[in-house]
Amino acid sequence: MGKSLTRKIIESHFVSGDMTPGKEIFIKVDQTLTHDINAVMTYLAFEAIGLDRVRTECSVSYLDHNLLYVDNKTPDDHIYLQSAAKKFGVYVSRPGNGICHTVHVSRFGVPGKVSMGGDSHTPHGGAIGMLCIGVGGMDVATAMTGVPMRLTMPRVVRVNLTGKLRPGCNSKEVILEMLRRVTIKGGLGNVYEYVGPAVAEMEIPARATIANMGAEMGATTSIFPADAQVKRFLAAQGRPEAYTELLPDEDAEYDETIDINLSKLEPLIACPHQPDNVMPLHQAEKKRVQQVFIGSCTNASYADIAKAALVFKGHHVNEDVSCTCAVSSKQVYRQLMRDGYVEMLLDAGVRLLEIACGPCCAIGQTPATDGVAVRTSNRNFKGRAGNPTAKIYLVSPESAAATAIMGTFATAEDIMGENVKILDSIHEPDQYDIDDSMILPPLSPEEAAKVEIVRGPNIKFLPVPEPPQETLDAPISLKARDNVSTDDITPASAEFSSMRSNIPLMSQYCYHRYDPEFAARAKEMGQSVIIGGENYGQGSSREHAAINPMYLGVKAVIAKSIARIHKGNLVNHGVIPMLFEDGADYDRLEQTDELHIDNLREQIAARRVQITDKTKGFSFWAKLELTDKEIEVVLNGGQLRTLKKQLEAEKEA
Repeated sequence: MGKSLTRKIIESHFVSGDMTPGKEIFIKVDQTLTHDINAVMTYLAFEAIGLDRVRTECSVSYLDHNLLYVDNKTPDDHIYLQSAAKKFGVYVSRPGNGICHTVHVSRFGVPGKVSMGGDSHTPHGGAIGMLCIGVGGMDVATAMTGVPMRLTMPRVVRVNLTGKLRPGCNSKEVILEMLRRVTIKGGLGNVYEYVGPAVAEMEIPARATIANMGAEMGATTSIFPADAQVKRFLAAQGRPEAYTELLPDEDAEYDETIDINLSKLEPLIACPHQPDNVMPLHQAEKKRVQQVFIGSCTNASYADIAKAALVFKGHHVNEDVSCTCAVSSKQVYRQLMRDGYVEMLLDAGVRLLEIACGPCCAIGQTPATDGVAVRTSNRNFKGRAGNPTAKIYLVSPESAAATAIMGTFATAEDIMGENVKILDSIHEPDQYDIDDSMILPPLSPEEAAKVEIVRGPNIKFLPVPEPPQETLDAPISLKARDNVSTDDITPASAEFSSMRSNIPLMSQYCYHRYDPEFAARAKEMGQSVIIGGENYGQGSSREHAAINPMYLGVKAVIAKSIARIHKGNLVNHGVIPMLFEDGADYDRLEQTDELHIDNLREQIAARRVQITDKTKGFSFWAKLELTDKEIEVVLNGGQLRTLKKQLEAEKEA
């Protein structure tokens, strides 16, 4: 049998391990990306490792998420990150240049490369045939050292796309349909490889929407072939030399196949509070909408915004709706201005925001109390937009524009009628505006040696946990429900995001919206254990959702299941991730129960731990679904200690 594209790229980067799905492998990483609200911990870790320079082909630090400077903290972070990049040989994309995923694919992406990014939507780059994986910041720091990255060998799922999207539908409908079928945790351990006749007609930003939101299925990543569309895109970016054709073999072997006929899709909507709560938009209960946001890395391409503008043409935003738009990059913004689409938006009463992530992660544009907000972004978790009482719905840009006009859920066809066919005439430019003046290239090693890293008062130390002891006595500091997200653990917003370089401060707000008493309770307990339900830690890659509990004394998380990136972050920061052998034991435990474990280190190594509830007088078993390397990291007290040992051993050798 032939090989999938995924397998070909993994084989070309393979260092060691067993390429059987579910087994541990180590692969070479070519590129890394970080963004401002997560990256300070990454560069603090890299500093602590002690290397003078990154050892990747290309590492880029993006200042793109929090551009709303509510006080000194975020500008201090940006200055620190820019100086650290100069010191260590990293590119910097300055504030205003664009959202990391869009810029990276456009200006740095190369088919066949492996990229690790400190953001869960890093799979965006799969649109051009890269293997792009979202990880925690410590994993990015590891990749920047040149050490091969550990990865669980994925299953590869073939997604066969046929037919053609009807006018007024968007590739957003494709990924919402995937989420409807696969669910928010059904993609765990999988790479989704998109093939079929419809793929050949799909432009790169449309593919990126699908690859980007594959993260919401819990997938390792998603990928498209590097074909004629990729060749056209890279030529339009002035980088034709970056193109290499990369296709799966015609007789490629896959672990599963999903078929989607695009002709049968209609406008869809993801209802609160999960992105897999999907239904046809026309079936959704009509609600009055107070806010519409068009933008984010998922749906703010040239074609996305141009189509939304055409829906608005001749209409005005409803008087009861606040409608905002954030374009994905300076490059795209300029093209939209030249072609008249920005003027259409302004004429319709749409407010243009900064070129940044912004509202997607609650940095500005928080919805009203009990408000209904419609967004083109990728997540609608409760509180994700900054207000736990709000209800967030996810749609395509075309449907978002129609909704802003109508004041309730609507499609482009509802507004345009037969004229909706004109949307099919919109395509990505044959030549993008090329201006990389907002990208700072790495300094030479000689120049970098002279750079002093600038640390504002908010830049605090990176906490490093101690290795686990033989005996653990700890109460339960929190019993969490199913689908707790990293937004629940470490809340987003301009204010909270600005605290992420200061763990002593940020930890005070751990679980702030979910359980406001948690931080004080955990601190008073000294050391404790968190009990979780299904899919614990879903969502963003932010490793602060592991660091903050660790800093507050959390030694272990015992859950029914744990999301991939969050489990990796727990391991990296010395928190033991365990799974109930019998899910019924979850129901027997209560917050503040006292737990006891003997021979903990020995049981960790055996991957099976017996835990006694001293309060209720019963014992239960938990398992560790960890690889040999992950067990080693846990026993060492986290990835930083492990990495230092590894690099010291290399020096001695």
